[in-house]
This record gives sequence, C-alpha cells and structure tokens, in this order.
Amino acid sequence: MVCQDCKKQQATVHLTQIVNNEKMVISLCKDCAAKRGFHSPLDNVPFPLAEILSGIIQQQFPQKTEPIVDIKCPHCGLTFEEFTHQGRFGCGECYRAFRPQLETIMRRIHGSSLHKGKLPASGTNQPIPVKEEERLEAELKKAIDGEDFERAADLRDKLKNFREQYMAPKSGD
Repeated sequence: MVCQDCKKQQATVHLTQIVNNEKMVISLCKDCAAKRGFHSPLDNVPFPLAEILSGIIQQQFPQKTEPIVDIKCPHCGLTFEEFTHQGRFGCGECYRAFRPQLETIMRRIHGSSLHKGKLPASGTNQPIPVKEEERLEAELKKAIDGEDFERAADLRDKLKNFREQYMAPKSGD
C-alpha cells in the first residue's frame, strides 16, 4: 500500500481512528507519519524478541546464506526473514502467511503450538461445557473403535442431550 500523503513510499504506519462511529484509516510511510507527529513508542526501545527468534531460527536452519524462508505476507509485504530480524509482524495477516514457520518456533519455545489455556479457579466440581463435550466425544470414539455399540449409543444420546442443554440458543438471541 502506498503512503496517502506522499504517494511515493510504501505505507508502514497504519492509524485507525473512530470518531462519531465513523472509522477512518490513514496509511502513511514512516517519513510522512513523523511529519504528522506519529511514531511508534517502540522505535528506540531494543526489542529482544528479534534476537531470540533469530537465534532459534539460526539453530533450526544453520549456515544458510540464502534467505531462510522466501515467504511474504500478501497483505503488508513483510517477508519472513524481515520478521526474524525485527521480531514484529507488519499486520494481522502475517500470522496466516507465516503459520507453518510459527508453529515450529512455538513448539521450540513452548513445547507445543496449540494453546490450551488454564481452567478457572471457580472452586466448583461442575464440568466445564467444552471439556465435558470433548470428553464425551472421545469416549464415544473409543466405544465405536472398540465396537461397544451399546455404550456408543448411550454416549451418543448423552452427547446429544449435553449439546441441547449447553449449545441451545438462549432466549432473545
């Protein structure tokens, strides 16, 4: 995307304002944004994530002289190599564009690329609907695989009742 002011350079600063329920988006190059007084609070702050990512990627792809991965975000144009140097994405679409590489990095950092979250400390022993549905589905699959069709039918009915109870639309929706 080209800068809205100079119409010459690539826009790297995107400002969204909502005034009186009207959304206004301004896309500027770094120079024009500075002229208007916009700047990133992180411009002069060292960002160690870039160094961490570079280290992980260098371990994963040792002694490569060509670009690590020749992938580019179709929305903002950021390359994966640029991401590894600066440690920040250019836009929200970068997550989709770099997903395979990010999953590998997340597994190295966190041990998994899937976030499971934590259970709330509610103090009750009530099953959490999502977890209960997953448990019933897993048991149903196990019963079918083990050809225990009576148990499978019972679990199917429990799962159906559960979904009707917890997944039914609430009144007023």
